[in-house]
Amino acid sequence: MSEYDAKLYGQFLRAVQPQIGALRGVLAELQAKKKERQWSRHQTSGELDDGKIIEGLTGERSIYRRRTEQEPPPGSPPDKPKRLRLVLDVSGSMYRFNSYDGRLERSMEAVVLLTEALKGYEARIRYDMYAHSGEEHALELVRVDRPPENEKERLQIIRTMHAHAQFCWSGDNTLPATKHAISTLANEDADEAIVLILSDANLRRYGIPPEHLGTILTSDPRVQAHVIFIGSLGDEANTLLRKLPVGHAHVCMEVASLPHIMQQIFASSLLQNT
Repeated sequence: MSEYDAKLYGQFLRAVQPQIGALRGVLAELQAKKKERQWSRHQTSGELDDGKIIEGLTGERSIYRRRTEQEPPPGSPPDKPKRLRLVLDVSGSMYRFNSYDGRLERSMEAVVLLTEALKGYEARIRYDMYAHSGEEHALELVRVDRPPENEKERLQIIRTMHAHAQFCWSGDNTLPATKHAISTLANEDADEAIVLILSDANLRRYGIPPEHLGTILTSDPRVQAHVIFIGSLGDEANTLLRKLPVGHAHVCMEVASLPHIMQQIFASSLLQNT
């Protein structure tokens, strides 16, 4: 990597350095394995055990049962990795309005943040990245079997994003991109599947009802799909937030908020799979 490229990537890296540490902390807390919940009997508190009613009448105190987590038996196969797909908005409006609210730059910083934070977690979280615009609904940026290995490869990803947004035709493929991401991920054999759609909340310009996006986001229970609005003209992002399914839409106008949003998403996914 040339001195200029190293300096350019360094600018993006420094902008998200604190958030990388925060997100790695979130990832470290993720449980890599599911635990089987079972009844533990002979407890002094919890739910009354029907089989010990007589003992209760005689003064016995250990007549309750509680749900507890049990470690899998020795020799059990390890759980499958979690599956993460990031779908990025590289439409013309991302480039056009970047000077207004920094939306394209924020999206590029998000890529640096995620790729840097996920280093060393590839065995537990397998991820890929796609982009969408007026021309494309599934432009591959990162293959699931080949995450970026160094700063040069990470820089190439954000350069591709910038170039595509600068020169692509106008239009919006948010709905096809979301549908493609969910449908293709749903059939994969994974512990959990999570899709994150980054969008600049420019749906109204193209006559896209938010309800249509909401229907797609919740179309397959095998995939937890979320849209993160990283740009907004006026209050459009918050307006969309109120019209989309609760818990599936987020507004992120500062990349510093992304680790917290990711923590909420992962926590929600873990609860649904408990």
